[in-house]
Amino acid sequence: MTPPPESEPRTLVAWLTGTRPEEGRLVLLSALYFFFILSAYYVIRPIREEMAVAGGVENIPWLFTGTLTAMLLVHPIFAAVVSRWTRRRFVTITYRFFMLNLLVYFVLLSVVTDGAASVWVGRTFFVWISVFNLFVVSVFWSFMTDIFRERQSRRLFGLIGVGGTVGGIVGSSITAFLVGFLSPATLLLFSVLLLEGAVVCLKALDSRCATLKEAGGSPDGGRDASRAEASEAVIGGSALEGIRRVLASPYLLGIGAFMLLFTIGSTFLYNIQADIVARTFATSAERTSIFARIDLSVNVLTLFTQLFLTGRILKWLGVRLALGILPVLSVLGFLALGAAPVFAVFVVFQVLRRAGNFALAVPTREVLYTVLPRRDKYKAKNFNDLFVYRAGDQIGVWSFAGLRALGLGSSALALTMVPLAGLWLMIALWLGRRQAELAARRRTAPLPRAASAGGRRSAE
Repeated sequence: MTPPPESEPRTLVAWLTGTRPEEGRLVLLSALYFFFILSAYYVIRPIREEMAVAGGVENIPWLFTGTLTAMLLVHPIFAAVVSRWTRRRFVTITYRFFMLNLLVYFVLLSVVTDGAASVWVGRTFFVWISVFNLFVVSVFWSFMTDIFRERQSRRLFGLIGVGGTVGGIVGSSITAFLVGFLSPATLLLFSVLLLEGAVVCLKALDSRCATLKEAGGSPDGGRDASRAEASEAVIGGSALEGIRRVLASPYLLGIGAFMLLFTIGSTFLYNIQADIVARTFATSAERTSIFARIDLSVNVLTLFTQLFLTGRILKWLGVRLALGILPVLSVLGFLALGAAPVFAVFVVFQVLRRAGNFALAVPTREVLYTVLPRRDKYKAKNFNDLFVYRAGDQIGVWSFAGLRALGLGSSALALTMVPLAGLWLMIALWLGRRQAELAARRRTAPLPRAASAGGRRSAE
């Protein structure tokens, strides 16, 4: 009798990475997919940061308002696309749309080079990049939660994240070392090519999942063929369904609250960053370079953590405690920044917080969605990732502006985040406990029955 895949001898790579033989190609393609996504973003992130400073630090709150407005317009359009097309088609369309946008900005940044018009192009670019960032990453993780099961996600999401971290290092390095030789407009073309690489990877992943299904298996080793078949169904539903599902679910509301509090803290830190960097560095090239070097430091630390710590932390502590690590770090970091609001303290806190988010909080947070139906993975998740995330930006940026108008300095502003980080920790612990309950219930529940009527099968 042929032994099951789980008992087959592992290769050295599989043993080192914790993957099973049948998962290796999927993990490699997923990591490469994430590599292209984040490298494309990190090429243009420092350009966005410089444009925000060049447009006036006092105008940053309005840039976040514009971003939230853009999110309100984009989410229903994306949800409508998800309702009508297959996974492979709507994900491809999403990335190709953003590639076209990059080409438009390549032309604008090449033609409009000075004066008030240049400032306004920069402001619209800031808003667009803020939408682009959340959208492409949200779609990536929705895809991951759709093809991997809950137990797999704990083992593999951190490893898949390594691809994104390497991509971040490559992307930020491109800008850090080429910004003195190439114009910002030219750098956008790197992002276009990298996004096309992401499209190639997602098509290969989708084909791989289809091949496994035809062979009688699925991405989780052959135990879930009916779910692999359901993943190819059109999700259906309405454009506003994701919003309704979030409002009706305490669990999804909890994930939204977790993201909201994270974003408020990040926005306070972002505004403190703008103040400190504007005081410390005088020229545009210096600021762009320091932003790129901070990004590079974040990604190097993230890579180390993902390779050696993420999987072990999730294994030893579980989802609940792993999800609470970043809130604890934030409490300590804001206390330190409150005591000494200087560039050195800011850089240490910012690097540790962002690395902790990418290496641990993000993969752990994505595990929360693996126990939910497909409509929640794409529609409700997209609403939380986009609108709720940017609503946190709005609350954070205008609260920061209001408190600063009352005369609070950087030290006091940092200390106001300490109690919010404490509340964030409480929500993280509740979410971890609830996720464990839903995972146990899902493992014992019967698989959904797929209907056969022309593409309208249940995708739940």
